[in-house]
Amino acid sequence: MEWIFKPWPWFIGGPMIALVLFLLLYFGKNFGMSSNLRTLCTICGAGKSSEFFNFDWKKQQWNLMVSLGAILGGGIASQWLSLDSSVLIHPDTIAKLQELNIESAGTAYLPDELFSLEALLQPKVLLILAIGGFLVGFGARYAGGCTSGHAISGLSNLQLVSLYAVIGFFAGGLLMNHFLLPYIL
Repeated sequence: MEWIFKPWPWFIGGPMIALVLFLLLYFGKNFGMSSNLRTLCTICGAGKSSEFFNFDWKKQQWNLMVSLGAILGGGIASQWLSLDSSVLIHPDTIAKLQELNIESAGTAYLPDELFSLEALLQPKVLLILAIGGFLVGFGARYAGGCTSGHAISGLSNLQLVSLYAVIGFFAGGLLMNHFLLPYIL
């Protein structure tokens, strides 16, 4: 029974993702997490002030359940199905992160220097997270979807626009990681 407390290998997780995608394709649905924000804004009445939010949100209830399942599943897995919350990161990466004052690199999924309660009270950290959140939201809207929607659903549907979006996501991530992050942290 100890196997349940270890991360599942790629050859189990990958086929499970594929199974979910086949089911979504079968039922004529597209997967993406950023569309849930649009649905939540519509439920809260944003359609009164913007045409973008004026749609029948009830057709997206299934996607809200996917988000709820991801949140609950992640919480259950991290609280009760994980013996060790450390992340296997190459020692060179840990050393580079520690040079950037991320001392908790490799010990947890979220670095304490950015995501602890103490860190969230620092104006610099709040500003970094707010700007990052805005840029992610803007990018997802501009690209017509998020990384999960394009990389998982879009590529499996052989959509060329999703290939362009995924290339852009990865290029942007590499530029951010190698050129901007050292100046921000």
